Amino acid sequence: MDLTGEARSIQVIIRFCIRVTILIVFAAFGSIGFGRSLRALLCMSTALCAVLAVAKREAPLDSVLNHWDEITAYVALCCLTAVFDSYSVPI
Repeated sequence: MDLTGEARSIQVIIRFCIRVTILIVFAAFGSIGFGRSLRALLCMSTALCAVLAVAKREAPLDSVLNHWDEITAYVALCCLTAVFDSYSVPI
């Protein structure tokens, strides 16, 4: 199926939102705490997207969104989670 650039970008955004929602749900049930679980899951998602991007031979700076852009978003969320988790007070 040959999608236009805009349709592929929308598909990537929807895929990213669904994945992040699933990661948040799984992190909520993590035994090591929400922040640490979410950070670990985001790191694993980053590695998965890197493998998929290389396997599909996607260009890193393409004009449409792809797995490389997802990697960037996952890394940013991982760093943000690390910052917020470092300021959390253990109960």
